[in-house]
Amino acid sequence: MTTEKRRAPAGAAVLRDEITAAIRRALMQELAAVGYGRLSIEAVARRAGVSKTAIYRRWSSKLDLVLEIVAAAAHGKLPALDTGTLRGDLALLFQAVAHALRHPLASQIIPDLLAEAARNPSIDETLRRVLHARQQEIGGRLVTRAVQRGELPADTDPDAAIDLIVGPLYWRLAIARLPLTDSYLDNLVESVAAGLGADSVLPRPRPAPIPG
Repeated sequence: MTTEKRRAPAGAAVLRDEITAAIRRALMQELAAVGYGRLSIEAVARRAGVSKTAIYRRWSSKLDLVLEIVAAAAHGKLPALDTGTLRGDLALLFQAVAHALRHPLASQIIPDLLAEAARNPSIDETLRRVLHARQQEIGGRLVTRAVQRGELPADTDPDAAIDLIVGPLYWRLAIARLPLTDSYLDNLVESVAAGLGADSVLPRPRPAPIPG
C-alpha cells in the first residue's frame, strides 16, 4: 500500500499566522504615523512586506481591519487585580493601564481614533462596545470585590464607580494629553477611593513596576 501526501486544493488561501501578525503590526505603525483618514491598504501592505491580496484575504476593507485590531487591543491581557485591598487593586490597575497608554503607538492612535469616531458611526459603535465591555469586565470585578470586603458601601453604583475609575486616565492621556506620572497615579488612587466612599487608610506600598 502506498500513501500520498495530501496537497491543499488549488487556489486555497493559507492564512499563515506570521503574515497575519506582520499585517497587524504594520497597521498599528501606519495608523500611528498617518492617522485613520490617510491610512491605506497599500501602505500597510508595503510596511508589512506583503501583497494587498494577503490583506484582503483576511479583511474586506480598511475599516474592518482597523476595527478588528482595535477590538483585539482593547482585550489585551491585564494582571489579575486581586491584591486584597481596594487601593492596592486601583494602584495595580492604574499602573497597568498607564503602562499600556504610555506606549508611543497607543498615545498617537487613541486620540486619532476618538476624533475619527465622531465622524464614523462604525468606529464609534465599535469603540463604545469594546471599551464598555472591557471596563465592565475589569472595573466590575474590582468594585464587586471591594463591596464584598466591606471597603465600599453595599449600594455602590457599579456603572458610576467604573466611570470614576477609568475616566481620569482616558481624559488625561487622550484629551488633555498630559503625562501619567507616578505621583499623579498615587494621588488618583486616593482621590478615586475617597470618591467611591472608601475609608482612609495608612499609605500603602507602591506595586512593583510592570516589565516592558
